[in-house]
Amino acid sequence: MSRKKDQYRAVLAKYLHPPFIEVVVNLLVKHPVKFKIAKPRKTKLGDFRANREGLHQITINSDLNPYSFLITTIHEFAHLVTFEEHMHHVKPHGKEWQLNYSKMIYPIIESGNLPSDISNALLDSLISVKASSCSDQNLYRVLLNYDKQEEGIQLLEQLERNSIFQLNGKNFTKGNLRRTRYVCIDNSNSKQYLISALAQVKKIE
Repeated sequence: MSRKKDQYRAVLAKYLHPPFIEVVVNLLVKHPVKFKIAKPRKTKLGDFRANREGLHQITINSDLNPYSFLITTIHEFAHLVTFEEHMHHVKPHGKEWQLNYSKMIYPIIESGNLPSDISNALLDSLISVKASSCSDQNLYRVLLNYDKQEEGIQLLEQLERNSIFQLNGKNFTKGNLRRTRYVCIDNSNSKQYLISALAQVKKIE
């Protein structure tokens, strides 16, 4: 077991800050699981897949900053624990998952090892736990501050109305805000799309 823990630590050291490596190592020991570092995915930061006949699987995107990696990992382990307790008899992000997630994330907040802005955003998020850190706009906005900033990239919400920007190789014109998304026009075909206010885009001058 000691050798396996050392193997876990060696891998996790590439993705987590030192104070949090042991937190995840202990989860891996307590809850045996196929834990995979996945190629970046645009639609999700991580996921949990239950397997009734073998080991469950958790995947986490490899391009996450250390704090996003930690929070996403806790999120997915909360799914694992909830499944072990209730199988498929509860909602994926229902009160049972929310309780497990809160129990697992709160000691990390209390440790004092997180930056204060992330701690505060996490505490606020626990008041109404969202399906993911992406769903909680304030938490996601704070976590983005710790990403490696690519030159020329901005959040869509930072651009003025009618600005032209590039996203996924397409050019759009920014329109009005509708809740948490902007109505944007695809300049190639004039179709409307709802794009997250926190989408990372490149302004076209």
